[in-house]
Amino acid sequence: MMAALWMTGWLSLMLIMAVAGRETTRELNVFQIMEMRSLAGFVLLSPIIYRAGGWKVLKTSRLPQHVGRNLVHYVAQLGWFFALTLIPIGQVVAIEFTMPIWTAVLAASFLSERMTPWKIAAIVLGLVGVIVIVRPSTGEINPGQLIALGAAMGFGVAMALVKSLTRTESALSILFWMLVVQSVAGFIPTLLVWTWPSLYVWGWVGVIAVCGTFSHYCLASAMRYADATVVVPMDFLRVPLTATAGWLLYSERLDAWTVLGAALILFGNLLNLKPASSVPARAR
Repeated sequence: MMAALWMTGWLSLMLIMAVAGRETTRELNVFQIMEMRSLAGFVLLSPIIYRAGGWKVLKTSRLPQHVGRNLVHYVAQLGWFFALTLIPIGQVVAIEFTMPIWTAVLAASFLSERMTPWKIAAIVLGLVGVIVIVRPSTGEINPGQLIALGAAMGFGVAMALVKSLTRTESALSILFWMLVVQSVAGFIPTLLVWTWPSLYVWGWVGVIAVCGTFSHYCLASAMRYADATVVVPMDFLRVPLTATAGWLLYSERLDAWTVLGAALILFGNLLNLKPASSVPARAR
């Protein structure tokens, strides 16, 4: 029950952030959106840092790893927001769900995690799902689809690097350095494209900051109360929910190919979790 409540929070915040991303990109450049989100994140995170013991809890001996991870994550987020301006938001989210597959490939390559037959099958299904969505044989590939796929790959790289960082770093430290690195990375580009937002867009920027900061807390909390095999299928509700939002707000429609491709990607993600689900309860 608690896992379902936390996942409701995650789904709601991620759905709202997708809509907020579409609204802000009507008026602002994606560099500016990302910079404003990072700066607002500092404000939101400061009370939590204070309660955790102050700035001393943020000390790290792995600054190069933080920088590398967050530069990749920054580029992926730029791609995600840009893709929202080019293709239906439901399609962006469907392609985004290939992220765990890229994470599995990278974790096996660089973190010495074992590549099981289930993971190989998951990767194949995920790739087939992407091909079904993009349909390169039609000769009408939308650049937004390729950008969304590149963003998903970037998120996969960032997630694999986070796995390495969590061995020595706290979640609070990882989040703080993400804000630092990304705010520095985007400062100059933001100055070059800066325009003063309207009052309407200021509100949406605040929404993005809140959703981006607290959505992952909801997901982590859900993971504490339920196995990944329960959480991942619930997370996939984002595809129909964002598709519905796109239809209601922007008259966007997902075709049957996108639905089929999303289903293949979901099945691949579930296969990727198969070894964990087969472990007897007493062994956990």
